Amino acid sequence: MNRGEELRLKVAQRDTRTSGEKVVDACRTGKPSLLPGLLDGMTPAERRACLPELKELRKQVREDWSSSSRPVREALQVAGAGCHTAPAAAASWIGAGDLAGWAGLDTPALVTVIERQPADWQAGVVARLAARRSTAWGWNDYPAIERMVRSSGCPVPTSDAFVEGWLRDRTWGADGRRRRGSLLGVLREDDLLPALLPRLFELAEVAGSLAPAPNRKPPDTWPGALAELARSGVLDRAELLALCLARLVRGGRPNDQRAFLAVLEALAPTAEENLRHARDQVAMLDGLSTVAARAQQVLAGLDDAGLLAPDLLTEASEVVLFRTEKKLIRAQLTWLDKAARRDPDRAGPVVLATAGAFGHPDTALQERALNVVARHLPAAGPAVLPDLRLAAEGLNPVHHRRAAELLGMAAPAPVGTPADLLPPAPRPQPLAAPLATPAEVAEELSAVLAGGADVAAFERVLDGLVRHAHQDREALVEALQPVLRVHQWHGGQRWADCGPSDVLYVASAVAGLVPPQRLWDGLHGKARSPLRGHGNTTVFGRWFAARLEEAAWQVTATRPPLLLAVPSVASGALDAAELVARVAAYEAAGARPGEVDLSCALLRVVPTSDAGVLAAAGRLTSPAGLRVAGWLRAGGLPAQPSERVRFAPGRGGRLDHRYQERWWEGLVRYEVAQPGPRVPEGPGGGGLAQECLDLLAATGPGVQRARSQTEWTWSPTPHWLAALPNHREELAARLLDGFAGAADRDERGAPQLLPYLAEADGPAGPAVHLALAYGLGARHEEDRAAAVDALLVLAARGDLDAALLGTELAELAGVGALKPSRLAPALALAAGTGAYGTLWSVLAGALPGLLAGLAPGGAPRGSGELLAVAADCVRRSGASGAVAEVTALAARGGSSRLVREARALCEALGEALGEG
Repeated sequence: MNRGEELRLKVAQRDTRTSGEKVVDACRTGKPSLLPGLLDGMTPAERRACLPELKELRKQVREDWSSSSRPVREALQVAGAGCHTAPAAAASWIGAGDLAGWAGLDTPALVTVIERQPADWQAGVVARLAARRSTAWGWNDYPAIERMVRSSGCPVPTSDAFVEGWLRDRTWGADGRRRRGSLLGVLREDDLLPALLPRLFELAEVAGSLAPAPNRKPPDTWPGALAELARSGVLDRAELLALCLARLVRGGRPNDQRAFLAVLEALAPTAEENLRHARDQVAMLDGLSTVAARAQQVLAGLDDAGLLAPDLLTEASEVVLFRTEKKLIRAQLTWLDKAARRDPDRAGPVVLATAGAFGHPDTALQERALNVVARHLPAAGPAVLPDLRLAAEGLNPVHHRRAAELLGMAAPAPVGTPADLLPPAPRPQPLAAPLATPAEVAEELSAVLAGGADVAAFERVLDGLVRHAHQDREALVEALQPVLRVHQWHGGQRWADCGPSDVLYVASAVAGLVPPQRLWDGLHGKARSPLRGHGNTTVFGRWFAARLEEAAWQVTATRPPLLLAVPSVASGALDAAELVARVAAYEAAGARPGEVDLSCALLRVVPTSDAGVLAAAGRLTSPAGLRVAGWLRAGGLPAQPSERVRFAPGRGGRLDHRYQERWWEGLVRYEVAQPGPRVPEGPGGGGLAQECLDLLAATGPGVQRARSQTEWTWSPTPHWLAALPNHREELAARLLDGFAGAADRDERGAPQLLPYLAEADGPAGPAVHLALAYGLGARHEEDRAAAVDALLVLAARGDLDAALLGTELAELAGVGALKPSRLAPALALAAGTGAYGTLWSVLAGALPGLLAGLAPGGAPRGSGELLAVAADCVRRSGASGAVAEVTALAARGGSSRLVREARALCEALGEALGEG
């Protein structure tokens, strides 16, 4: 025995640790490779005895995110797998995010320990690991679980997560890259394919793997490989076709539907197979437009061949003609026309089915449907006339005269000018009573921290923290403990705006989890506040931070009875009488409100002329009371004048800038400049807190302002609008870049604030109307819908200047900041609510600018649709009066849609004028 062996023997003889202690020490020192050998000689009872110490060590490393904790976590995962003798507990330990998220499941020591366990234990663990949510899986977890399935001999799991892992693994390979070679060859040898393939058609998201990849040959794509396996008899073709059709009928995400459609097209069903599944094809007509188009083509082909049951044509028409896609409806009308031409005996059902298109909003499609009906009505006979007359009530008024002549109806009598159908003006929603108990505060706080809090929820929580810290801080701290254990304040600097969830900072201050000195430093500038970012945040974020900083200091130091700035209604507005009563409560308590809180209350209070309220304010004696009284007498903050400005910085001299660094150089848009606030001085002295003044600081377009848009890390929220609920013109001027970006940069989201802006108070001037114009021309449909809601709200409140909005639309289209092709569907949506007169007023202001100096063939895309919307509004509203630019366009020769729609609009205006 050499000297080294003697030394190791002596060390071993002196090692008096138990096996369990050795296991725990191996975890503590991060040595997972030692654990399989240590666990081998231990009894089940000895293994279970290690669990308390392993759990304690796991708690200690849970908050340690350093790289040095990784081997400790890996060792804990392996030790827990060996020490849990119950499969359910073992699977929960192995797959826990704080362990598996770092080590994964594909580590040699873990695999060894699992494979040395009894077969029934392995089967139970593997089944549970395979059933975990797919979001809990790491990239390399699937190969490890598949090996465990094979080694344990357990049934093949069919959970969503396991099938998704199998799909991803067969597509991309274990290393995360698309595998080399043919996918067809891999699947041909895959013994899991028969068990998992049916589940593949039930997964929610498969497009990333199943969709054909570009530049790949068919045998190396799932659609091509499956089709070849079906052709060669490896897979049952009839079963595969049925599975694919069933999934397309069931629907799903568009990308997934396209992937399954690719499988169907690769299978290339025969006419016999299509006929067998004709009912499925009819059901597919109600799906994604590309799916519906293929089903329509298949059914039309079967009908051309004389194979389709006649009732299926009627059923298919009922589905398709209820859709909005013009291409599908044109194809269906063509199919119906051909069917009646081929067999005149089918004319009756054909014309009745065709009448389903009478209610489509597009007048050109209504005209096409009328043409089909006119062509086959003689063969259909008089029996169909009652139903056709009933359907004709859905036609646009432009077609009423022809329908009356065709169907033997009485000509419609002239009617007076109908009133616009506008929604009722929205009423402010009052905030509920203050939270009554600490338990209610904790419950509402938990909801706010969960995300998506509206203005009312946030404001009530902030007020509740202040109120109950004043009334019984100990009871409030006790109620908050469960919430603060789940949501912990980590502090530190940030790169994002302060927002509603940062009310956690105030709650942590109540519980004493934030040192008071740090709060004081944050307020007075000795140290940077943990609520403010590194210079790239917005003035609204800094306003939010100032409120929370002050509240956090107050709950630990001055403990005021309540907050002054909590709004009375959900828009953020504060009733003047309520503010006076709150200041009186402060005076009764001998307390002094915070400067930021008072400033925010002044910006939120609704001006009043109520003599009783002004008299009560005049009886206030504190400095804050004198300021409130003077503010109310002065009528609050005066509105700022708005100046409309063209922003077109042009191309700079730098050619070496990075991508997107100077995106604004090609920009041309209109914005609004304002000079800044004129703060009224009152007897109490003092202006507004700086963060409140910054909300209203002078603003105007410029490169620096454009640059700041890309630096914002948060999008505007309703909480921003609640800062200035009585100054919507000022809000619109400062948020205009976001609204403009939705139209000229195809950004998403900002126009969702337009309904809130419309419901706010204050003048609605150029900035508000520009914001609305940009929203109506936004890239995304949901943003345009929000702009339509805002337009209707402004109209219902009597705040819409239709001529101004029309002018802005034309101006923005003229500089390329707005596309008429997006504007037409938005205005059609608004008109469809019944606001025809309002929409015609807008279009009457827009059309002269849109059509002025228009060269032949030079109309922007969507101009014809706009004229069609205008003509419909004129007919339904009874408007009259010629538009010179439309008249000039109608006088041109040719039969383009633009000219035809201009003539239709002139005819509508002329008829209305003649009747008048």
